[in-house]
Amino acid sequence: MTDVHVRPLAESEYRPSFDLFVTALHEPQRVGDDRWRRSVARYEPGRVLGAFLDGELAGTALSLPSTLEVPGGAVLPAAAVTGVAVRADRTRRGLLRELMRAQLADLRERGEPLAMLHASETRIYPRFGYGLGTRSQRARVARTHAELRPDAPVGGQVRLVDGIAAEKLLPELYARIGTGRPGLMARSDGWWTTRLGAAVENGGTLRVAVHSDESGTDDGFALWEPSKADHQFGDGAVQIQVSDLHGADDTAVASLWRFLLGLDLATSVIAVDRPLDEPMPWWLADRRGYGVDRVDDDLWVRLVDVPAALAARSYGAAAAVVVEVRDAFLPQNSGAYRIGPGGAEPVADAPQLSLDVDVLGSLYLGDVAPSTLVAANRIDVHDPAAVPAADALFATPRLPWCGTGF
Repeated sequence: MTDVHVRPLAESEYRPSFDLFVTALHEPQRVGDDRWRRSVARYEPGRVLGAFLDGELAGTALSLPSTLEVPGGAVLPAAAVTGVAVRADRTRRGLLRELMRAQLADLRERGEPLAMLHASETRIYPRFGYGLGTRSQRARVARTHAELRPDAPVGGQVRLVDGIAAEKLLPELYARIGTGRPGLMARSDGWWTTRLGAAVENGGTLRVAVHSDESGTDDGFALWEPSKADHQFGDGAVQIQVSDLHGADDTAVASLWRFLLGLDLATSVIAVDRPLDEPMPWWLADRRGYGVDRVDDDLWVRLVDVPAALAARSYGAAAAVVVEVRDAFLPQNSGAYRIGPGGAEPVADAPQLSLDVDVLGSLYLGDVAPSTLVAANRIDVHDPAAVPAADALFATPRLPWCGTGF
């Protein structure tokens, strides 16, 4: 087989790598200059990798510096992995494996104990140590069932802002309110530049609303786009498609939902990437008006430095458990760790539970209980008493949620 060579790309090579990526997504082979200008704002030298086959660029991957909140409230450096693609005529030649190997080695050298991504194909990334860490749901509310209960949270004001104002306002607002739940991640200025392109460029359809509390302090926002069906040849339905909604508290979130449900001419509101434990159905006078179209995998998590990541999160009250971690891709992570209410540390003791590092990624933020993965034969049990203890240790008061695409 021809050797694969992976290296960081020069800035002059960013555009070809981006074009390779969007082509792999079955988008137009060369995007417009406006979209490219906004997309490249996220790139950082040294973090854009290219895989070369016979001297030709055949694959690419990049990482964005970010942070991730973990159980207990600690915020860790984390790499947001995206832009991963291999040319359609160069697949099955080891390019993706070598890209992932080089990227994880680079992230470890940078001192970033966690990596995260949104998977286009969910069968691929467990091979490289990523486990499903958070889930989200797609919710739908019909206008005919849009009345909120009188005791639902209410207060403050909602106002519309244009794209230029949103670019100035939202980065600081999100950074201020985007904490308090495992799975929430930082959004860079480049992320916002890319995300708000549809609200700023001429002809964009993205709308932005901001909520302020009773004192006038901004504490929430929503991004949405209207989707209209033709009144002559369709059913005339107007859907409000909500892609991003965050609030500092329940009042801000409920007020933004109330505003969206009250938009004139709208027939339904559809919101993607919502937390599984959002209380919206309990706020509605008729909870049958709230439907969940589907539950999606959201953030995939990879522990790049297992000792550092395990030590950084908090654990519940239970007897300590010795867990063996197997990591074929980063073997320096492999070993036994004693995990208890006081933290986690490497030990030489015999394990009570054994698991692969992708399974640990699924447990890490608290989305799934160890006993569930025991039932799925994803965890080897050497001491049955360790299973309920592990459930208590890894449990979190709130379900993890990311709510940020990248």
